[in-house]
Amino acid sequence: MTDTDRTQPADAPTAAPMMVLSNEMVRLYKNLFGRGPTRARANYAGPDTVLCTLEESLTPAERSLVAMGEHQRLRDVRLFFQHAREEDFRSTVETVTGRKVRGFISGLDTRADIACEVFYLEPEPAAGDGDAAAS
Repeated sequence: MTDTDRTQPADAPTAAPMMVLSNEMVRLYKNLFGRGPTRARANYAGPDTVLCTLEESLTPAERSLVAMGEHQRLRDVRLFFQHAREEDFRSTVETVTGRKVRGFISGLDTRADIACEVFYLEPEPAAGDGDAAAS
């Protein structure tokens, strides 16, 4: 999905948060790597974990590394860039979910051209926790 494919802004209140997050991950990948994935999906994987799956995101140069059998080199380069821009990934998830990210893990299957971004969120306070502290 490209920015021109959007029918509403990413922060539109009527958009489902995980759809917004999927679109924002595509945008982030495009800005970071020069090419966004052709498929993206974000889902909660439990109450405090978000899993983003991104497919077909490798650039032509990265596909050349795959053809040369340089899978580890490709993973190293990708992870280096993602670490360098970790704050962009974290802030995107925090903005969309309204929750603080406490951990971020990134992975890439170079043969299948599938990437994942896993975000561990701070637990939401239990109902009534804030009220008890105030009394």
